[in-house]
Amino acid sequence: MASLFGRIAFAFIGLVFVVPASEAMSIKAIPAPEGVEAWLVEDYTVPMIAMDFAFEGGAAQDPAGKPGVAAMLSSLLDEGAGDMTSQAFQQALDTRSISLSFDAGRDSFFGDVKMLAEDKDEAFDLLALALQKPRFDKEPVERIRAQILDGIKRDVTDPQTAATLAICAHAFPDHPYGQPIDGTLDSVAAISNADLDAYRKRVFARDGLKVAMVGAISPAEASALLARAFGPLPLKAELTPIPDTVPAAGVIALDQPNPQTLIRFGGPGIARQDPDFMAAYVVNHVLGGGSFSSRLYKEVREKRGLAYTVSTALVNLDHADAFAGGTATRADRAGETIGIIKAEIARMGAEGPTEQELAQAKSYLIGSYALRFDSSSKIARQVLGIMQEGLGIDYVEKRNEKIAAVTIEDARRVAHRLYGEGPNMVVTVGPEKTKTANAEPASAPKL
Repeated sequence: MASLFGRIAFAFIGLVFVVPASEAMSIKAIPAPEGVEAWLVEDYTVPMIAMDFAFEGGAAQDPAGKPGVAAMLSSLLDEGAGDMTSQAFQQALDTRSISLSFDAGRDSFFGDVKMLAEDKDEAFDLLALALQKPRFDKEPVERIRAQILDGIKRDVTDPQTAATLAICAHAFPDHPYGQPIDGTLDSVAAISNADLDAYRKRVFARDGLKVAMVGAISPAEASALLARAFGPLPLKAELTPIPDTVPAAGVIALDQPNPQTLIRFGGPGIARQDPDFMAAYVVNHVLGGGSFSSRLYKEVREKRGLAYTVSTALVNLDHADAFAGGTATRADRAGETIGIIKAEIARMGAEGPTEQELAQAKSYLIGSYALRFDSSSKIARQVLGIMQEGLGIDYVEKRNEKIAAVTIEDARRVAHRLYGEGPNMVVTVGPEKTKTANAEPASAPKL
């Protein structure tokens, strides 16, 4: 039996320093309980196993009028299960350095587990208990409830959280996406054990469950463990249908006495399965995709020193698609910053990228892709994302080819499609004087 220090050292090596080349990585579909889709990447570099999985559902499946159930459940599944109290369950995890966690996204309920290969039986026994027989004892339930309520109270004064909540509420009115994932003070206070268990029974099912496993394990061993953890779950989930939607337009100014004004902006996007998505992905990188070479970075930071950073991204949910971006600047220069951002988005929509910008973006996106696969945890996360988006088991091999195939004609056409109407949602969070910031300066081009 390895010492605790040795076990932690093995875990650290396995999760941080495994560096497989994505181009040579072999992903295999393996047998799993009916309804479950499971992929495996065998890697015996170190004796570690990492697994990420996702049930279709997420916070969008919270009961009507009671947001926060999925998020609260995600914090309680490792707080006792079966005949094990919270303390006993946590001790069992700690004794063998097993990492087990859960999280609720908008459309999915996530879980991940990491362990030494020699501890796989114990790890999957604990996972099975958490999913199939959570306890919901009074002490951990009230402790977790108090933690969530404290977090919601802190969020009121956090500008980034305030902006996110405002965007969701105004972009998706009367839709599950408009509700806060963590819930509200009133809704969280009212969540009962019956609510938690009812959600678990409706959502934790094999159909729509996707599993990505990476590490020192054979397909046969992996299949047996999947049967143990997921086989007893119901075959069919009882999900409430969620309608497709398009983000609504709006201009929102929230008054907070912050040192700076936070700016968030966005508009309708392009679906992940759309044939134009890869071109949109490359064009977004040129506009503001997080690199120091983006147009917005050059215009907002380098030329004018208005902000430390500015970026944009494509956002894809199961029932809505958007482009989104953000920055932070001095309150008295927020209007100027917004005008510059809108002008650059308008220019991209009208002209698209230059050939040089396109070539540089493609080179960066192709060259940096391998960095997403430099640990077992990252590999599991990436593979699960590929599964959820329905991109195919050979996507890792073909992804760079798809980026290389984007032409200047594609990029300019898709730039107009994505950015031609400009951002239709702008949110500012800052001091009182920011309230006039959304009025564009006279020099800013109109969209």
